[in-house]
Amino acid sequence: MDNIPKINRRDFLSSAATFAASFTIVPSNVIAGLGKIPPSDQLAVANIGCGTQGLREMGSLLQNPKVRVVAVCDVNKFSTDYFDWSPYGIRDDIRKTIGDETWWEGKPGIPGGRDIGQEYVEKFYSKNKPSGKYKGCASYEDYRELFAKEKGIDAVKIMTPDHTHAPIALAAMSNKMHVVTHKPIANRLLEGRKVIQKAKDSGLVTHLLAWSDRPEYRQIKAWMDAGLIGELKEIHNWSYRPVWQQWTKKPTESQPIPEGLNWELWLGSVPNLPYHKNYTHNVFRGWYEFGGGSVADMGHYSLFPLFETLGINRSPLSARAFGTTTREEINQVYQWVKNDVAFPASCTIKWQFPAQASLPAFDLFWYDGGMKPFACEELEVDGKDTPEEGLMIVGTKGKILGGFRGENPVLLPESTKMQGRDSERINSREVERMRDSWVESMLEGKQTPGSFTRAQCITDTINLGAVALRAGKKVEFDSNLVNITNDESANQFLIREYRSGWEI
Repeated sequence: MDNIPKINRRDFLSSAATFAASFTIVPSNVIAGLGKIPPSDQLAVANIGCGTQGLREMGSLLQNPKVRVVAVCDVNKFSTDYFDWSPYGIRDDIRKTIGDETWWEGKPGIPGGRDIGQEYVEKFYSKNKPSGKYKGCASYEDYRELFAKEKGIDAVKIMTPDHTHAPIALAAMSNKMHVVTHKPIANRLLEGRKVIQKAKDSGLVTHLLAWSDRPEYRQIKAWMDAGLIGELKEIHNWSYRPVWQQWTKKPTESQPIPEGLNWELWLGSVPNLPYHKNYTHNVFRGWYEFGGGSVADMGHYSLFPLFETLGINRSPLSARAFGTTTREEINQVYQWVKNDVAFPASCTIKWQFPAQASLPAFDLFWYDGGMKPFACEELEVDGKDTPEEGLMIVGTKGKILGGFRGENPVLLPESTKMQGRDSERINSREVERMRDSWVESMLEGKQTPGSFTRAQCITDTINLGAVALRAGKKVEFDSNLVNITNDESANQFLIREYRSGWEI
């Protein structure tokens, strides 16, 4: 039958002994031999967030035989006004996964919402049904209702706007569900701390999707351990992001709330704001209320695994940031616009880190929006410039340069320092990486390398950068007290003003 009563792995295992007394259980190897995986070896997952990224990653979930997507949730029922990197990327991904090259044929726009998410799941699973039909994926507007009604869920995957990650993760863990989330864990430092502490206290398996296996970083560490660049002084990381439009002030005109969108639920913890299309879908990242800027969007990918590889787990002591300025014409006079609502179009951030267990104190630099370090002398010797995106490790005796996530790292100057080290070169396009490790970890009940419990330093770092941008000055941070010590007013940026009933 298509509408199979849901039983999660925990309940299955706990009740197996009772069932065994009166029923004969078909061995799992027999079921597996028929091309099926028994419920006890599958992870029942609820996917929360069916926008562009939620749908883009849905295919890998569905095609993983150890995952069963049992529910989807999104505050948007259905619309075709999403923004994405290409006009047909989402459509083509869904077509390939469900095996239907006609899906969405002749329809306009980029689709998203819980109706599309549910359709995607059921079309995929129907392929393996003799009837060609499947109706086993529940759909919800409100994640709180999902948690109240769906008792067979092992894990939730959070693919919603940044400002909602923390409340959903906390609620999921309170309901004894494992959690995997897109970056960031939270877009406020104190919220991040609360989620991480909850993960530690609950013992549930958690995973921040920005973690990835980086053999390049292990090569970089090996060169550092061998003393090839001396002691660490600086880390530089730069991205061309943001690619979305940035605004400098909130919209003043009001717009009607689109049919099918629950605006109150979309806002979540954020105090009431009138709806405007410039807040939603793929453009939320630029707003201080809803996003974390380019450093949260991309910095997690490059820096989280780097921190893990190099053993950086002590949070920064301070942060200082500068962003682009904006002027507008008012009565024939160009005046400076004070932007206290959104991340700048480009910025640079400097964090000062204390000594780590095996590293001296060092500085970390972030650049985005087209900003990047000038070419160092070692690059100029080879007639090269800094790449559009990159990572550079600076030591007292030398430097290492790689792509944004350390791809294809080289010692500088490459023309001389890499001589005799050709065998150590890493081609990032050819290396094997661990993928979907969180699925196996949750089935086995063990933490992943990207566990929330390991992510306090990166979460503090990213969110402290946003605090420095908003404060407009260097902020000194006491990691133990979780407090800005040199500017009391800057502490307001560690948390948010909460809408009544949504406090964390």
